[in-house]
Amino acid sequence: MDLQEMDSLFAQTLTGDYDDESPWNAVHTLHGIGSRGVFDRAVQWCSSDSPLKRARGVDVLAQLGSTSENPGNKFPEESLSIVSDLLKREKDRLPLLAAVRALGHIRNPRAIPSLIEYRLHPSAEMRFAVACALGNFANDPGAVDTLLALMQDVDEHVRDWATFGLGVQGDLDSDQIREGLLNRLTDPDRNVRGESLLGLAKRQDQRALPALIAELSQPEVSDRAFESAETFLGNSLDGSDLNPSGYVVAIKRRFTL
Repeated sequence: MDLQEMDSLFAQTLTGDYDDESPWNAVHTLHGIGSRGVFDRAVQWCSSDSPLKRARGVDVLAQLGSTSENPGNKFPEESLSIVSDLLKREKDRLPLLAAVRALGHIRNPRAIPSLIEYRLHPSAEMRFAVACALGNFANDPGAVDTLLALMQDVDEHVRDWATFGLGVQGDLDSDQIREGLLNRLTDPDRNVRGESLLGLAKRQDQRALPALIAELSQPEVSDRAFESAETFLGNSLDGSDLNPSGYVVAIKRRFTL
């Protein structure tokens, strides 16, 4: 890729609204290129006077060089340093959000303390970004307390992603984690309840079975309820393709309910 093509792609990241498809397509193309030249330009943008440029510089660094075969960052230590430094000094919303998300994508556990600092941010959007980012560190004990706290957030999207992160993405198991998941079984948001069901099923916590049976008895059964039932039943399914009532029968037989 020559300099003109790179300039064109970076310029495209500034077009339209931040969440539009076209600028993000350019960001993803730059990720795929993953060259030192792209890295250097993104670093320059992280010091721009323009909040949008700073945000896009961080967006490019977040997954630079990441592919389906190699999901890691091509410049992990340098990217972590640049994004962490920006987060410390940043005041504008877009680059601040971008930096929190990027630290989740870079996946270096040294970022956990920086992310935790934003757990009580007044913006639900920021707390959501923290929940998403920390979900990538769900197997690190340093993230557990914050994810448990975010599972009780006033915003249902924050609760949803924190519960998904700790319960489903993560494999850690403790009384504290199980109690946190159990508390979400009665959450007013169905998505949160579904993530807590699956998290408890992963840990084979039979206290979730009454809630799972109730969910399987609803007129419309969620995908998470089916996943939870399959996770609880495991190999005892023997390849069976069950309907909701069949899962209920199998659960009651398996766990002698």
